[in-house]
Amino acid sequence: MDSRCSSSADSRLTGRRVGSINSTALCARVESYDAGQKKCISDVRRTFCLFVTFDFLFITLLWIIELNVNGGIQKQLDKEVLHYDYRASFFDIFLLAVFRFAILILAYAVCKLRHWWAIAISTAVCCLFLIVKVILSKLLSQGAFGYLLPIISFVLAWIETWLLDFKVLPQEAEDENRYQSIMDATERAPLMCPGPLSDGQFYSPPESVADSDEELDDKHDPEKGLIQQVI
Repeated sequence: MDSRCSSSADSRLTGRRVGSINSTALCARVESYDAGQKKCISDVRRTFCLFVTFDFLFITLLWIIELNVNGGIQKQLDKEVLHYDYRASFFDIFLLAVFRFAILILAYAVCKLRHWWAIAISTAVCCLFLIVKVILSKLLSQGAFGYLLPIISFVLAWIETWLLDFKVLPQEAEDENRYQSIMDATERAPLMCPGPLSDGQFYSPPESVADSDEELDDKHDPEKGLIQQVI
């Protein structure tokens, strides 16, 4: 009898421990996602914004190097900015990088958009402008920078598009779906995070030894049991 009671209590405690572990794990996953949601920006989106910043700084650096190589920064600024010529100036490629940086940071860092329309517009404008400039301008006759700046600007614009469309948006959608499934599981559970329960709630008192001995004697001596019933 004692062994049956102890096994029953052990099974109840085991079930309680399993339920507590499952609920604790569920709570931990919800709390970790909530902590991630409290961040101003997700990790994958922050990586994308860092790459957009790198794009802007890299094109700026290349343009400054081009100004310095072709006769000095001050002289070339006067030539390419104050006396701007679409066919010979690299200043518009720098402005194109500023345009990409401004629209992408505003859309995906400040406004936190979850759609591709902003980067689609920026990439389309950049590609169209660069193709027309390469066809109509005289950049290809101005040395290595005539090839380098348009090609790098074109490639970086498409890398940003790939990052957003294949990394940022799918990853954030997957995280949101995972969070929604966890919340649905917690709503179906009776207790999401149950506290510790006292052992008294699962305590079943064992039968006394005296009563058990009397029952065994009655089974072995039926006449004694009949006499006790008659009395």
